[in-house]
Amino acid sequence: MRKLLNTLYVTTPDAYLSKDGQDVVMSVKQKEIFRIPIINIESIVTFGYMGASPGLMKLCGDSGVSLTFLSPHGRFISRIQSAVRGNVLLRLAQVHMAEDQQKSLHLIRIMVATKILNSRNILRRFMRDHGADGDVEDAATFLDACRIKALRCIDADELRGVEGIAANKYFSVFSHLIIQNKSQFPFTERNRRPPKDKVNAMLSLAYTLLGNDMCAALETVGLDPYIGFMHTLRPGRFSLALDMIEELRAYLGDRFVLSLINKRQVSEKDFLSQGDKSVVMTDDGRKTFISAWQVRKRDEIVHPYLNEKISVGLLPYVQSMLLARFIRGDIDDYPAFIIK
Repeated sequence: MRKLLNTLYVTTPDAYLSKDGQDVVMSVKQKEIFRIPIINIESIVTFGYMGASPGLMKLCGDSGVSLTFLSPHGRFISRIQSAVRGNVLLRLAQVHMAEDQQKSLHLIRIMVATKILNSRNILRRFMRDHGADGDVEDAATFLDACRIKALRCIDADELRGVEGIAANKYFSVFSHLIIQNKSQFPFTERNRRPPKDKVNAMLSLAYTLLGNDMCAALETVGLDPYIGFMHTLRPGRFSLALDMIEELRAYLGDRFVLSLINKRQVSEKDFLSQGDKSVVMTDDGRKTFISAWQVRKRDEIVHPYLNEKISVGLLPYVQSMLLARFIRGDIDDYPAFIIK
């Protein structure tokens, strides 16, 4: 099994990245504040516009380390990777599957149905841990019906409609799952671009980090993260990564954000309101978020299909590997990740 290495998150907006031998060096106003050997990391994610030296970019490329640039507020800017590796026959099979409407529909029905099921299981777990809640129970029942509909959809547009309806229902009761600091973290609906409240700001950041991990995982196993099956193909859009994170959003994103709130790891002081009625995390808040994210990635679970113990942070890689096996024809179907 692939080893889970560190992701270097650079949260200081005015930090500049460079190389010194085989070390990644971070400097602020030309003063070195941190360094780490490139061999100890698998990717770099930086929040800011100062950039990185060409020498560091080459070092990352030679070492197979991806370099991702996000805005200070967590919006994706660009991503630099080394030369494409992997079996060209696998990518050709991926393209053929993407062009085959029936094969694509079969795959995205599994992905969407699994996303809905995992969302429902989040609600069920809440009721097991905290007692009955009529609204949450109704939403869970509704999601069950949506999951069945998703598996019966006859085209991608109908499937997207079912997925949207299920997501709206799920997020309509999301505030019930916040049991601490309710007054500090009000939530009414999912919104983004920009997020308009503290909960949405954290959800968006979690999904961004998860998407970046998924892109790296897809490239590692030889798949093209741009060629997806459900999300519309668009220049610069990691359509397959967006497809693949659907089944992991509830488990890796939503539960993580709820845990931060309910364990009081974040508070009002970790957020800023901006003039466009958007909310962003402060530098300190983002550091708290990312530190907890790294800890979460090291938790271990038994994968339901492989029946092996893995780190949570390896889930994007494992699911990418299973998708590659399915596309190659090594296994009969794609085993989506389902939580209990």
